[in-house]
Amino acid sequence: MLDLRQVASFADYFVIMSAESSRQIEALEEDITEGLKVAEVRRFHREGTHASGWVLLDFSDVIVHIFGPEEREFFGLERLWSRAPQVVRIL
Repeated sequence: MLDLRQVASFADYFVIMSAESSRQIEALEEDITEGLKVAEVRRFHREGTHASGWVLLDFSDVIVHIFGPEEREFFGLERLWSRAPQVVRIL
């Protein structure tokens, strides 16, 4: 998770996740969306597809990116947003 508050105005945090298959991307999306819905956090926007290897979930202040391994390397969000402090990293 990256803290964007000092480097961007459109969101406070990026959560960047990896999944090994399109089915895992789909399952993560479903679990995150349902869990936040229960907590009454609204999803404002969604982009990408499970098959493409990338899904973006926009919860306003928090944007979740779920990548397949190759797509995560290609987009390199950690490198692109290297000025943003890393809050949490789980391997």
